[in-house]
Amino acid sequence: MHGPPSPLVEIYLQEAGFWHVATVSRGCKLDPKLISMLIERWRPDTHTFHLPCRECTITLEDVNLQLGLPVDGYAVTGSVQSGDWGAVYYELLGAIPENINRGRIEMGWLQDKFPNPDDDSTELERI
Repeated sequence: MHGPPSPLVEIYLQEAGFWHVATVSRGCKLDPKLISMLIERWRPDTHTFHLPCRECTITLEDVNLQLGLPVDGYAVTGSVQSGDWGAVYYELLGAIPENINRGRIEMGWLQDKFPNPDDDSTELERI
C-alpha cells in the first residue's frame, strides 16, 4: 500500500485484527541489501535462516511481538487445495486474475482490481 488504509475500511481491518499490520510499515525504510541477504540465507525445507553465527527460526510468537498479529483463535483462512483456482478466486474475491499461479495473487492485480474505496462504495466492497 502506498499510503495509509482508507478510513472506510479501518473498522474491517480492526475487526480482523490486521489494522496494526496495515500501518506497521509507515515510516520504515527497507534495506534492500539486508533483504537480499536474508533471502539468500533462507532455507524453505527447514523454515530457517542459516546465518554465520547459527540458524534462526521465525516463530509465531515473533510475528505476534513484531507485528502485533494475534496468533491464537481462528485462522483467517485455511489451506485450500484446488484444481480450479479461478473458482476459488471468484468465490472469495468476485474476480479472477489473468495470471493464475496456484494460490498466489499478485499485489499489483489486487491494487488495480480493488482500488481504495470511496464514499459511494458498498459495505461489501469495503469488506
